[in-house]
Amino acid sequence: MKIELRYFASVREALGTAQETVEVPEGVATVGDVRTWLCTRGGAWADTLAQGRALRMACNHAMTEAGTRLTDGCEVAFFPPVTGG
Repeated sequence: MKIELRYFASVREALGTAQETVEVPEGVATVGDVRTWLCTRGGAWADTLAQGRALRMACNHAMTEAGTRLTDGCEVAFFPPVTGG
Protein backbone atom coordinates (compact mmCIF):
# COMPACT_ATOMS: atom_id res chain seq x y z
CA MET A 1 0.00 0.00 0.00
CA LYS A 2 1.31 3.43 -0.92
CA ILE A 3 0.74 6.40 1.43
CA GLU A 4 1.76 10.05 1.66
CA LEU A 5 3.69 11.19 4.72
CA ARG A 6 3.93 14.80 5.89
CA TYR A 7 6.13 16.18 8.66
CA PHE A 8 5.60 19.58 10.27
CA ALA A 9 7.46 22.08 12.45
CA SER A 10 10.21 20.58 14.67
CA VAL A 11 9.51 17.08 13.29
CA ARG A 12 10.26 18.33 9.76
CA GLU A 13 13.41 20.09 10.99
CA ALA A 14 14.70 17.02 12.84
CA LEU A 15 14.05 14.66 9.91
CA GLY A 16 15.24 17.02 7.20
CA THR A 17 12.19 16.46 5.01
CA ALA A 18 8.66 17.80 4.77
CA GLN A 19 7.01 14.96 2.86
CA GLU A 20 7.51 11.66 1.12
CA THR A 21 5.55 8.92 -0.60
CA VAL A 22 6.24 5.43 0.73
CA GLU A 23 5.18 1.88 0.10
CA VAL A 24 4.50 0.48 3.56
CA PRO A 25 5.59 -3.10 4.23
CA GLU A 26 3.19 -5.96 4.89
CA GLY A 27 1.84 -5.75 8.43
CA VAL A 28 1.86 -1.95 8.64
CA ALA A 29 -1.88 -1.32 8.87
CA THR A 30 -2.39 1.62 11.26
CA VAL A 31 -1.03 5.10 11.86
CA GLY A 32 0.77 3.75 14.93
CA ASP A 33 2.33 1.01 12.83
CA VAL A 34 3.67 3.67 10.46
CA ARG A 35 5.27 5.50 13.38
CA THR A 36 6.88 2.29 14.65
CA TRP A 37 8.07 1.33 11.17
CA LEU A 38 9.61 4.77 10.56
CA CYS A 39 11.53 4.44 13.84
CA THR A 40 13.33 1.42 12.37
CA ARG A 41 15.15 3.84 10.06
CA GLY A 42 17.24 4.69 13.14
CA GLY A 43 19.03 7.94 13.96
CA ALA A 44 16.87 11.05 13.94
CA TRP A 45 13.87 8.96 12.88
CA ALA A 46 14.05 6.77 15.99
CA ASP A 47 14.65 9.77 18.26
CA THR A 48 11.99 12.06 16.80
CA LEU A 49 9.20 9.49 16.39
CA ALA A 50 9.95 7.36 19.47
CA GLN A 51 7.03 6.01 21.46
CA GLY A 52 6.49 8.11 24.56
CA ARG A 53 7.50 11.37 22.85
CA ALA A 54 4.84 14.04 22.59
CA LEU A 55 3.70 13.79 18.99
CA ARG A 56 0.37 14.42 17.27
CA MET A 57 -0.82 12.44 14.28
CA ALA A 58 -3.39 13.05 11.59
CA CYS A 59 -4.82 10.88 8.84
CA ASN A 60 -6.41 12.55 5.83
CA HIS A 61 -6.40 15.94 7.62
CA ALA A 62 -8.20 14.67 10.75
CA MET A 63 -6.56 14.29 14.14
CA THR A 64 -6.24 10.62 14.92
CA GLU A 65 -5.00 7.99 17.34
CA ALA A 66 -2.47 5.26 16.70
CA GLY A 67 -5.14 2.64 15.94
CA THR A 68 -6.56 4.42 12.89
CA ARG A 69 -6.43 2.08 9.90
CA LEU A 70 -4.58 3.10 6.76
CA THR A 71 -6.12 3.12 3.30
CA ASP A 72 -4.26 3.12 0.01
CA GLY A 73 -3.25 6.67 -0.90
CA CYS A 74 -4.05 8.16 2.50
CA GLU A 75 -2.04 11.02 3.98
CA VAL A 76 -0.47 10.59 7.42
CA ALA A 77 1.02 13.61 9.18
CA PHE A 78 3.24 13.92 12.24
CA PHE A 79 3.75 17.15 14.21
CA PRO A 80 4.52 18.39 17.71
CA PRO A 81 1.59 19.08 20.06
CA VAL A 82 1.95 22.85 19.71
CA THR A 83 2.94 24.54 16.49
CA GLY A 84 3.46 28.22 15.93
CA GLY A 85 2.30 30.70 13.33
